[in-house]
Formats: sequence, C-alpha cells, structure tokens
Amino acid sequence: MTRYADIEAAAAPAGLIVMGAEHPTDGIGTRMLLGAGSSFWAIVSTSPEYLDGSPDPVDRFSTRVVSALAAQFEAEAAYPFGGPPYTPFIAWAKSSGRAWSSPTGMLVHDVAGLMISYRGALHFSERLEIPAPPAASPCTTCSEQPCTTACPIGALSATQAYDVPACHGFLGTDAGEDCMSLGCKARRACPVSRGFGRDPAQSAHHMRAFHPS
Repeated sequence: MTRYADIEAAAAPAGLIVMGAEHPTDGIGTRMLLGAGSSFWAIVSTSPEYLDGSPDPVDRFSTRVVSALAAQFEAEAAYPFGGPPYTPFIAWAKSSGRAWSSPTGMLVHDVAGLMISYRGALHFSERLEIPAPPAASPCTTCSEQPCTTACPIGALSATQAYDVPACHGFLGTDAGEDCMSLGCKARRACPVSRGFGRDPAQSAHHMRAFHPS
C-alpha cells in the first residue's frame, strides 16, 4: 500500500513537497497537493524545459514530473494551470487544512507562508493515511502581521481588496525593481515565508510572468 512518506520521498528529487492532503468529502480516495519546495528552483533552472527557451518552462517541468509520479503510484494527476477551465486548487488547499486566507487576502501556508506555489495534485483511489493538519493558521499567532504594511504603495493590505492596477503601475517604475528582482515585499515580509528558503530567482521568474517588461 502507498504511504504518505513514499510520495514525499518520490517528489523530493524534483524539488516538490507535499503541501496538503485530504480525503475528499465524497469519502472516496485521497488527494495530495504538491508544491515547490526550497530546492525547486535549483532543479527547474537546470531542467530541459527551462534550458530550451520555450514558453512556460515551470508548467512544462511540473507536468512532466507530476505525470511521472501519477504513473508511478497509479494516481490521477491534476494541475493548477492549463485552463480555462481551471481546477479548484485554492479550494483544495483550504480544504486540506494547511492553507488559509491571510490578512491581505493572499493564501498562506503553514510551511511556505505566502510563498505558495502549487505545481500539481495526485488523486488516489485508495484512502491513504495522512498527517493531521495544524490546528490554526500561522497568522493567528503573528501579532505584528507585517504583510499588511509591507507593500510600498498599499496595494495589499488588511483594509481593501488587492489593487492590481496600482501594483502593475508600481512594478514598472525604478522603485518597483526590488519587488521584480526579489519578489513581492508583502510576501517576503511574512515570518513563515522568510524561514521557507525560496530562491529569489524563482520569485523573480514569477514576477516577470505577472508583469512582463
């Protein structure tokens, strides 16, 4: 029988970690969410998908490795990209008990903080044993909540919805280069994010995809 630890071990060489798991409400099988761990970028940036110069290297890398894991463990693969329609990864993440809405509205994870990057999911027909999730979001014990004040222009805060046009406008300025090269300041301000060890080059890649020059 497949074990949770087996999935963790098989995903690790691709820089992936299990970021959540659940038994769906219909009571059938197990769903495991795979995401980018701290070693992910070092592996992706030397992969054939990244080096061939074609578009969407991270998605193509994720498709290759997650589909291989699905074949290895006789599971069904799903991805947060490739739509529309898109699979409901945010709902799955919250349902796993390891991700919550942060004070800024962004999703926060118990290990990755605001540096969440889901890369795929595995659906097993069998009901696997999975660890119990944390009792509560890390935000509940974060007294200062620096994510709510870190954005230089207040595009992300606890008092308003994400101001996407303002964010894009700022990223196109010299002052926005810090966010473009190191990642969103609000995400970086999260204490859990700071301890996760994401490579800034990965954040820069995502920022360039969000705000192409």
